[in-house]
Amino acid sequence: MAKRTVPLVLLLLVMYGVCVPASAQVCRLLAKPALPLLSTQKDINIGAIFSFHRSALLKMHPFTSEPEPTTCIRSNVNTQLMLCFHSFNLREFKFAQTLMFAIEEINNNTQLLPGVSLGYKIYDSCSSIALTILSGMALMNGYEETLSDTSCSRPPAVHAIVGESNSSPTIGLASLVGPFSLPVISHFATCACLSNRNIYPSFFRTIPSDYYQSRALAQLVKHFGWTWVGMVRSRSDYGNNGIAAFEEAAKQEGICIEYSEAIFKTDPQDQFLKTVEVIKKGTARVVLAFIALGDFVPLLKVISQHNITGIQWVGSESWITSRTLAETKEYRFLSGAVGFAIANAKLVGLREFLVNVHPDQEPNNELLKEFWETAFQCSFSNNGSGGCTGSERLAELQNEYTDVSELRIANKVYTAVYAIAHTLHNILKDIQSSTKSSKGERPTPQKVLEYIGVVKFTIKTGEEIFFDASGDPVARYDLVNWQPVQDGSLQFKNVGFYDSSLPSEQHLQVNQEHVLWAGDSGQLPVSVCSESCPPGTRKAVQKGRPVCCYDCIPCGEGEISNGTDSSDCFPCDLEYWSNESKDRCVLKVIEFLSYTEIMGMVLCIFSFIGVLLTTILSFLFYLHKETPIVRANNSELSFLLLFSLTLCFLCSLTFIGQPTEWSCMLRHTAFGITFVLCISCILGKTIVVLMAFKATLPGSNVMKWFGPLQQQLSVVFLTLIQMIICVLWLTISPPFPYMNLSYYRERIILECNVGSALGFWAVLGYTGLLSILCFVLAFLARKLPDNFNEAKFITFSMLIFCAVWLTFIPAYVSSPGKFTVAVEIFAILASSFGLLFCIFSPKCYIILLKPEKNTKKQMMGKSSPKTL
Repeated sequence: MAKRTVPLVLLLLVMYGVCVPASAQVCRLLAKPALPLLSTQKDINIGAIFSFHRSALLKMHPFTSEPEPTTCIRSNVNTQLMLCFHSFNLREFKFAQTLMFAIEEINNNTQLLPGVSLGYKIYDSCSSIALTILSGMALMNGYEETLSDTSCSRPPAVHAIVGESNSSPTIGLASLVGPFSLPVISHFATCACLSNRNIYPSFFRTIPSDYYQSRALAQLVKHFGWTWVGMVRSRSDYGNNGIAAFEEAAKQEGICIEYSEAIFKTDPQDQFLKTVEVIKKGTARVVLAFIALGDFVPLLKVISQHNITGIQWVGSESWITSRTLAETKEYRFLSGAVGFAIANAKLVGLREFLVNVHPDQEPNNELLKEFWETAFQCSFSNNGSGGCTGSERLAELQNEYTDVSELRIANKVYTAVYAIAHTLHNILKDIQSSTKSSKGERPTPQKVLEYIGVVKFTIKTGEEIFFDASGDPVARYDLVNWQPVQDGSLQFKNVGFYDSSLPSEQHLQVNQEHVLWAGDSGQLPVSVCSESCPPGTRKAVQKGRPVCCYDCIPCGEGEISNGTDSSDCFPCDLEYWSNESKDRCVLKVIEFLSYTEIMGMVLCIFSFIGVLLTTILSFLFYLHKETPIVRANNSELSFLLLFSLTLCFLCSLTFIGQPTEWSCMLRHTAFGITFVLCISCILGKTIVVLMAFKATLPGSNVMKWFGPLQQQLSVVFLTLIQMIICVLWLTISPPFPYMNLSYYRERIILECNVGSALGFWAVLGYTGLLSILCFVLAFLARKLPDNFNEAKFITFSMLIFCAVWLTFIPAYVSSPGKFTVAVEIFAILASSFGLLFCIFSPKCYIILLKPEKNTKKQMMGKSSPKTL
């Protein structure tokens, strides 16, 4: 083992580009060198790595002996037992032939790379990261068996590498060759992680990054209204990074994920059964499969065995255009699947190139033989029945290899080759035109890396190709829908597209009327955790569940939600209130005591009745104005009192109707002045009674100081004080209409604000002061010995007056809205009727029913005092 230590170290140093010391001189590889399966040596060579075989043979190394090289699991055809195991990947072989077709086309093109021919070295990675890295080392360092001190100084074996098809092996390849500035252009590695220029400085790709596909899928799911989805992914860089990007985009779109299952093609059967059970038990009717084709096939086999139907599948570009799946009748449950695929293309002459491949072209090439055996399901080792004769014709086959109707990924291989060719063309053109270039200078991988970042060209399919700062092309996808055809297979129908170069609102375009859904239904599937909340309700997230699972809670009073699935209810403005369905704000009902409503009409009627009665009494008193009972206690005061009572009844009408600036000032001042006028008249009559009694006493001369003129002047004076108070009130801060929004939430009370509280209470206080004074004087004069002592009637009237207004205060405070005004009007009418009946009904009784008592003798007669 000691003798082998130095060569092994030298091998590793050489493979990583470290020069061998001069003293080492010559060494040999211990293991067999990694040789390309398909190659041709030309002026400039391009490397390529494809997964011709689906898997590699995994071995456990004991680390006690030299490990055997990793080998691919090859296809096996047993014609006697009629058993076939196909490890050979026809699609990957088709990619390799497309690369060779593009190189041949470029070599025959006199406009592109004139005088320079391209060669190729194609390796098989067997879908293995280890073999991909081994192939990458061979493409960097060559594969000669003998190494010398000049091995490190010679140019690399290739100027760029095309491949790999899967993201995980490509990550390993890009990590390996990146420090050596060797460009890697992938046609199918879509992991967004590869766009990191700090980690993968030499990586480019002709297929869009999953960064865009994940967002496109999230927008697609949102477009169809699916907010509750399940997910199945590959347990690889492709699946993990793709789903992580989708989850981030889905969260922004308001999409919730019920479950996320990860599988890999080498998982035991139990893992696939577990995933199928999760899908069966899930309530999501939409399942996103962000999964590599090789990982998806084992899962589909288990799903077909369990007869799971009714699932709407949403697929990634890795399998959504797979003819193998679409033409397998056991997978008809995939009918209706939708997903994004790379735009299709037509490559003229490719089919003729593909069907011209034959093992006789390279008799010693085992890869071509294995391809032939897989394509025709025969064996060159069997000369009998089922043996390959070589006379079979590829042109007569209809399989994944010969089908050129779906060249979505093959076109990306074609584009990658042309990107390298145009880059080399630009380099050689600049070298020829540069005066500083030395004669015979050739392109280097470093130059290729420098130029390929800015290359821009149009291929014959009409697509313009260029790379952004991350090495990614413009993201363009076709939206594909799987629809059944008559032979039982499924076809791919374009029903839309996604283009990241368009404005954001135009990225996704869908022709939904052309989509056929799961179960061959024309009805859009519904996949939600909770039904949409209608307008007038809000979403309340269920505890411990995703945000897409919620209850619909009706909006509160005065709040609305005018959209579906509203997260919150919004309060209406102060002057608005929610309608019955809580989806619109309407103007609040404005409440005031109106003439048109029953209560307003009733109060108006009583007011007019009061006016009518007062008018009748005035007319009656006028007819009997010469009678003693009318002339007693100053008839002018009686008529003035009746006039003031008429005004009191009429002032109640100012409280009815919509408050305005003028009505608010009128109602309070009219109330204050008319009632002061009324109380002043009653006070004058009370004082007359007292003065009349004093005048009957011997030597009294008091009546001459309080005659009719003085009585009238006292009324004017007392009323004038109230008028002055009202003028000051109206001048300083008058009452004004006011919208009361606080008493009721759903209604607006239109009322009169008193303005100056001091003025308001001064008016009421002065009226109350006169009322109390009048009541006290009348109470003192109630027992004077007259047959018709008016003081006792005034006492009763003032007692009623004060009782009404004392009970008015609590009733006024506790009455809501328009009832506040109604209580005030009732107090005005009740007190006015009390004064009218208590003071004037006894006189009317005598005038109309007891006219014999309406004499001066009866009026002047004495009566024994009685207790009140």
